[in-house]
Amino acid sequence: MDDSKGSPHRGDHAHGEASDEAQPAGYYHSQKNRVFVRAIEGEYNLTTELERLRSMPRVRKASEIKFVDGPQAYSRHYVEPKDGISQLFHIHLEEYGPGGKSQKHGHVNEAAFYILDGEGYEVHDGIRYDWKAGDVAIVHNNCVHQHFNASDTKPARALVLKTKPMFVFMNMLFQKTVVPRQTTPAPGGEGFAVREEEEDFNHPPEGY
Repeated sequence: MDDSKGSPHRGDHAHGEASDEAQPAGYYHSQKNRVFVRAIEGEYNLTTELERLRSMPRVRKASEIKFVDGPQAYSRHYVEPKDGISQLFHIHLEEYGPGGKSQKHGHVNEAAFYILDGEGYEVHDGIRYDWKAGDVAIVHNNCVHQHFNASDTKPARALVLKTKPMFVFMNMLFQKTVVPRQTTPAPGGEGFAVREEEEDFNHPPEGY
């Protein structure tokens, strides 16, 4: 456990140190009109809905989806309910700048982080779990957690898969931000620019 990094505790989650309203304006998690589950409407046979689903693109172009948030933790949301593609899962790419960390938060749904590059660690309910490129980090149900880049000179990147839409559909609604995403770079991360485009998606570019 690393208390110096702001380890979360179940008590923080229960009492809500910081509310969603405390998050920076414009950040993804502060959206007031976020779509968690889409409405499914139409005739009983849902023929129109089936036709709509089958007309959706089968490939999501990264060049058309930009990263949001930063300057410590950036997100590129490939698939989420508002896109009209899937109600089952939410897929996004996370990039943590040098010394960067995510918001501290908790939710009912599970999540899997496939680490593409870099080294870092999780803090889950006060316990630290280290990871590096090639590992998979699992966030369990009802866990207060935070993601950290262990390097103050290199970025880290993870592909995240989670079934939040399905959990919300089943009325498992609880989630809470305990500490919001940072609005200033971490020491060592000044001047870092998120990798919107790159040729090698499994390794950091030269210089990192």
